[in-house]
Amino acid sequence: MCASEHPADTDSAIPEVFEAGELAVVLSRYDLGVIESVRAFPRGSRRSPKLLIRSERGVFLLKRRAKGRDDPRRVALAHQVQNALAASGFPVAQLIGQRGSGATLTELEGSIYELFRFAAGEPYAQQLPQTREAGRMLAVFHREVGAMALRLESAGHQGYHLSPHVAAQLGLVPDRISAAEGRAEGAAVRGVVMELARAYAEAGERVRRLGADEWPAQITHGDWHPGNMLFKGSTIAAVLDFDTVRQEPRALDVANGALQFSMTKDGDDPASWPDFPDESRLRIFCEGYDSVEGSTISLCEVQALPWLMIEALIAETAGPIAATGRFGTLAGTKVLRMVDRKVRWLEQHAEHLAGELG
Repeated sequence: MCASEHPADTDSAIPEVFEAGELAVVLSRYDLGVIESVRAFPRGSRRSPKLLIRSERGVFLLKRRAKGRDDPRRVALAHQVQNALAASGFPVAQLIGQRGSGATLTELEGSIYELFRFAAGEPYAQQLPQTREAGRMLAVFHREVGAMALRLESAGHQGYHLSPHVAAQLGLVPDRISAAEGRAEGAAVRGVVMELARAYAEAGERVRRLGADEWPAQITHGDWHPGNMLFKGSTIAAVLDFDTVRQEPRALDVANGALQFSMTKDGDDPASWPDFPDESRLRIFCEGYDSVEGSTISLCEVQALPWLMIEALIAETAGPIAATGRFGTLAGTKVLRMVDRKVRWLEQHAEHLAGELG
């Protein structure tokens, strides 16, 4: 949701860490030479601990997959995508294989680990050239994976469009808010939750009526947002986090990227964040996507984008708050009310946005 953070759908307040014995066993499977230093790398989900490892052979990032995102079949698919992208020259962090076998997926006592060569770069600075490049690279990503012979049997993970899981999560939100902030807040937020449930269902139905059921499915990134990219100037140095790779219409990736790269915020209090997206960034993200030959967003997809953005925004919010009553470090009630304002704005201006993007 924010350029600086994107909590996983069940982030906890207390970050998970590596145990010394666990770390020793996992690292013993790789040929890194003499280890010079190991330190925590506190980015991304608290449920997926990461370590920055410096050795005589370079700098590496070790990651333990969060529970719920550690299905070995899905991790194997993500690695297949990443390795194929790397071979094509697409900017991804290099996966490191185990000593001897070369396997990039490491299992230990029910947990899944990945080791990457550390990718350097700067975070997104909300600059228009960066935003255009993010849209362009999403189109390049779609083109590259569309040409790959991938095993798709494990790529059917439900996305955010018309997901029964999202509706179920919204139903849990008032009780989670009550536990986190008190019964009065939980009761007060029920009306907001009901409104978001209505907006989610209506947006999904509008997308369906625009023909989404007939749009071809393909491999998508599933989480195309600023926190999963590193930049060098206006160039993307690396695309990160393929945990949610799945198979669905490309418009869902485009809409989520358009949402994430146009979100507006003002300070640390969601109550002060504007209702509206940054239309300049929204427009130039889509222009970047269209700039890749063969990747023009169709008229029906353009008309669906504002409604898909509503679905994506509500889905992203529902998960963390249904799990913990909070959205990362932010109070759940404040985030819900902010999202409700943004959703209402998108509903009221959907036709305007589609006209601007078309």
